[in-house]
Amino acid sequence: MSTNWNGIYGQSIVKEILNNIINSSKIPHAILFSGIEGTGKDFTAVRFAQALNLKFLNFDKSQHVNNLISNFSEPYIKYIFPLPRGKNESDTTGPMEKLSLDEIQVIKEELSKKIQNPYRKLKIPRASNIKISSIRDIKKFLSYDYSDVVYRIVLISDAHLMNEEAQNALLKSLEEPPEGVIFILTTPFPNILRETIRSRCWIINFQPLSNEDLTKILISHFNFEKSLAVKIAPFSGGSVNNALMLLENEFEDLLEKTILILRYSFGKKFHSALNEFAELLADNNSELIKLLINMIIIWLNDVQKYRYGNENIYFRDYVETIQKFNKRFPDVSINRLVSKLENLASVIRNNINLNLIVLNIVYEISILTFPV
Repeated sequence: MSTNWNGIYGQSIVKEILNNIINSSKIPHAILFSGIEGTGKDFTAVRFAQALNLKFLNFDKSQHVNNLISNFSEPYIKYIFPLPRGKNESDTTGPMEKLSLDEIQVIKEELSKKIQNPYRKLKIPRASNIKISSIRDIKKFLSYDYSDVVYRIVLISDAHLMNEEAQNALLKSLEEPPEGVIFILTTPFPNILRETIRSRCWIINFQPLSNEDLTKILISHFNFEKSLAVKIAPFSGGSVNNALMLLENEFEDLLEKTILILRYSFGKKFHSALNEFAELLADNNSELIKLLINMIIIWLNDVQKYRYGNENIYFRDYVETIQKFNKRFPDVSINRLVSKLENLASVIRNNINLNLIVLNIVYEISILTFPV
């Protein structure tokens, strides 16, 4: 059977694996979708749920069921995601029992927006973890008898945001799930999950989106002007979320900030270089600092491309900075600095002091042309 993956960009290997699963008589009871944020993991899970059930439905009923699944409607999908903690809430109260009416309304609105745009990330204030009450609620979902539903999906988005207690509770459900129930966990950080959870899942890795696919998504789902989408995509690391963050934080200003950080660091003007990070440090904005590291790496890669006559560079508006650098330092090896910066970006999630990260960024750039 051919699965309809229309609207899901890229991920050819993921689609092939899922097609094989759909057409197989052996459906795994737990799957882990791993990969950076903003690549369509939740959207793919929804399409997978539709395809599994479509195998057993006639044409008249299939559209109705597909709509229910697209709307995250039970009994086809139990959608679990991070929620804020309510006033006087305990682990024994329901996931939304202690939330205010305003908070519940925001959650409904965010869900509605995600239904309309499956590449959109939920933005729920104070939603920093997946509650154990949400995980315990799965047991109730599993206890219902829906003999007319062939496959039911428990979709846990941002699964890494379960604490130890919530992961333990999930493990009990994973050990002996009822027939026809499939757990799908999505996360950019699978290593945060317990090994006992990961070992019970088929792990399917999502790749960063290509610049071309990302550009199409930004235009079709977020109404970007084509020129802006083409310009932002290369700086987004294959992530829709990163592209939106760049736009929300004034992309052109971030380009300028990148150049200033490089210029001040090369010139050993450490105070000025560090000052460019001041606002981000004050907001503890680790994700934007990570994006800035990526932008610095892109500039360095542009330097190398220009050396070898490849003028397909991304810092097109700042080509003179690349020309001047190559003229002054034609033989400087950039690979070591790129590797150092990639390592700094990779450890940001490990609760390392952001001030220390920033100090290291400036220091590593500053010694590029004057090795110590």
